[in-house]
Amino acid sequence: MTDAHDAIARYRKNLQDEIDSAALYRGLAEAERSPELREVFLRLAAMEEEHARFWEQKLRELGVPVPQLRPGWRTRVLIALARHLGAALVLPTVTAREWADQAKYDAQPEAAVTALPATEHQHARLLQLIGRERPSGLPGSSLAILEGRHRAVGGNALRAAVLGANDGLVSNLSLVMGVAGADLAPKAILLTGIAGLLAGSLSMAMGEWLSVQSARELFEHQIRIEREELIAFPEEEREELELIYRAKGVPADTAQELADRLIREGAPALETLVREELAIDPEELGGSAWEAAIASFLLFSIGAIVPVLPYIAWGGIPAAVASVVLSGLALFLLGAGITVITGRSALRSGLRQVLIGLAAAAITFGVGRLFGVALAG
Repeated sequence: MTDAHDAIARYRKNLQDEIDSAALYRGLAEAERSPELREVFLRLAAMEEEHARFWEQKLRELGVPVPQLRPGWRTRVLIALARHLGAALVLPTVTAREWADQAKYDAQPEAAVTALPATEHQHARLLQLIGRERPSGLPGSSLAILEGRHRAVGGNALRAAVLGANDGLVSNLSLVMGVAGADLAPKAILLTGIAGLLAGSLSMAMGEWLSVQSARELFEHQIRIEREELIAFPEEEREELELIYRAKGVPADTAQELADRLIREGAPALETLVREELAIDPEELGGSAWEAAIASFLLFSIGAIVPVLPYIAWGGIPAAVASVVLSGLALFLLGAGITVITGRSALRSGLRQVLIGLAAAAITFGVGRLFGVALAG
């Protein structure tokens, strides 16, 4: 009896969720100005209504009257916001809800043997795609490149290089100044600096390798799931392809023709779904984990070696002063370098970087001095 009550409660919750989703998509369609996106939202609403009928039938099979449910208050608020302020304002919230709920049917035995789990995943990814494509069918980065004015767009490689070297420089300068404040011997400071360089570089490289490798494995898993869905539910995937093209502004007849052809050919359909729906480049898959690890190791090391260099030739106050001056110059160059992609003033950014780095070094120097005096006493 308990199992039956649990099933009934679950069916009712699923039914309420589908009613909410269907009403929300219809509300978005009413508020949407783009005819193509309006049609996409209406198609999504129709799918959710079909899901609702599925759960209504499950309730009938248990001899339970189907309740007359209406959209919940949160859904009604979102619909009102969309009508008064536009669908674009509400879309991120709707997308977040779909992403949070996309796996809700994966472990439910009644739904697992149907296309419901795959469809819920598709809806979440499709909404994310629509969010990327707004407002005119081109991503913001593409528009910025076409305009040729927004220098703040792109530059990920340069940004990563500057930040990697900056991490090594600031962390090792702080370490070297900390032990210098404790008045250790020059050789001990040099050894500490080299140890900090190696420890930080290896840690950064390992973290980068794990990050890229994990992302690669995740992408491969997502592609494998998409391939299985394409084999198990070709009609649902065909409809999803059609919706993707409609969301991009492709006319209905052309979108249907493209989707039909891709499904017939098989491999192109998978590649298109992976690129458009998952935003994954099958040829890259996040890049090489080893290349990322080596680059991270080298960049961190380049920054971390700077405060150590004076201690190779000198010791005491001259080495400490030279380390601070050399590191300050490197910090300024790094701060100025990042303005290539931020478009800000090189002088202001460089000085800000110097102040932050030297402030961190001053704090560790003071702490080292306190501990050094305490231990000596």
